[in-house]
Amino acid sequence: MRPPIHRRRFLRGAGVVLGLPLLESMSPAFAKSPPSATPPRRMLVISNNLGVLPGPFFPTNAGADYTLSPFLEHLRDYRSEFTVFSGLSHPNVVGGHSTENCFLTAARDPTGSGFRNTISLDQFAADRLEQQTRFPTLNLGVNIDKANRSLSWTRDGVLLPAEDSPAGLFRRMFVQGSKAVVDRRIHELKERRSILDALADDMRSFRRDLGGADRQRLEQYVESVRDLEQRMHVAGQWEQRPRPEAPSQPPADIVDKSQFFPKLELMLSMAQLALESDSTRIVTLMVDAFATPVFEISDEERSLNGYHNLSHHGQAKDKIAQLERVDHRQMQVLRDLIAGLAARPDGDARLLDRTMVLFGSNMGDANVHNNTNLPVLLAGGGFHHGQHLAFDQHNNTPLSNLFVTMLQRLGVDTDRFGSSTGTLDGLMACARG
Repeated sequence: MRPPIHRRRFLRGAGVVLGLPLLESMSPAFAKSPPSATPPRRMLVISNNLGVLPGPFFPTNAGADYTLSPFLEHLRDYRSEFTVFSGLSHPNVVGGHSTENCFLTAARDPTGSGFRNTISLDQFAADRLEQQTRFPTLNLGVNIDKANRSLSWTRDGVLLPAEDSPAGLFRRMFVQGSKAVVDRRIHELKERRSILDALADDMRSFRRDLGGADRQRLEQYVESVRDLEQRMHVAGQWEQRPRPEAPSQPPADIVDKSQFFPKLELMLSMAQLALESDSTRIVTLMVDAFATPVFEISDEERSLNGYHNLSHHGQAKDKIAQLERVDHRQMQVLRDLIAGLAARPDGDARLLDRTMVLFGSNMGDANVHNNTNLPVLLAGGGFHHGQHLAFDQHNNTPLSNLFVTMLQRLGVDTDRFGSSTGTLDGLMACARG
């Protein structure tokens, strides 16, 4: 019998390190592990700070037999994999766009004098969980104003800048070594070579010790890396400024903010790769629609205005129709993410079974700056899904109740977070994952 492979095994080459997905031959083998061995649980939070049009998002009836709304129709094939919520918000977190930094903190009265934010959900979890991955958390953004906006905040209410460059994140995850080695490797990447070239010898040696199922799993993972590299090359993402010297400096921007959806898709692919390789188990992603100028909705259509101005449609039919097309595409991107996680094995389960994917916003209706009845959807994570949990539309249930439920599912021993009053009724974990 082959000896088990340690979970934190890496493939290494000159200036390159590649984390590996969970394979059957890795220890512990979760299908046969003792009761004390807990499979890794993960969380990915995505927030668009202008939300979605509420009418086409929320179902009109509740329960397991609810009718899919126009936007949720895109997720029909994964109906049993997600729960949609209505009637959730953060108590006393009002003030329109000023609430965007409070989506994961629930800090009250963000427009008040002397306001100071509180710790965010991701950092709260990371502080209470033993670090078992290279990155405790990854805080990402798309078109984000990094100096002023973030989903991640420290226990002292200090903003943690988001990474807005897929290429920068790729380098952080895979390129390492001395400055000379890193510079050479980045130059080769710009010349359209792959990080996998540097891993060829180690990969050949590693493959020899794998069974057939693990070889197939590894090939699938490697193909994901190749695909990401190709997409970044095509998008010109390697033409960015170099990595900042100090961690206090904001990451390099990606040029052309009009490429809103390609950037979102790339960043979500990077997030999935980070989770799949166990580089981290907690990822946050703020989609900064507020800072997004005129952008491409499809190959044939550009937005009439910047995203913010478009969201203040004032019931103008042309703006509403265009926003609907934008939100339909958002749901298509979310569907593709769920499909990608569902297609990836993770030991004896799927990556989706062990990854909670929360999609939501601080805005209930951006057109009127409303911060109640927030659009919230939770997929995966080993919960009983396939339902619309509808809470009181006028006396909302604290969104932090859902956060407490998620924290407990991650393995955090807590019954309070933010403005919570308990866990969320109706959302139960199942045996799977």
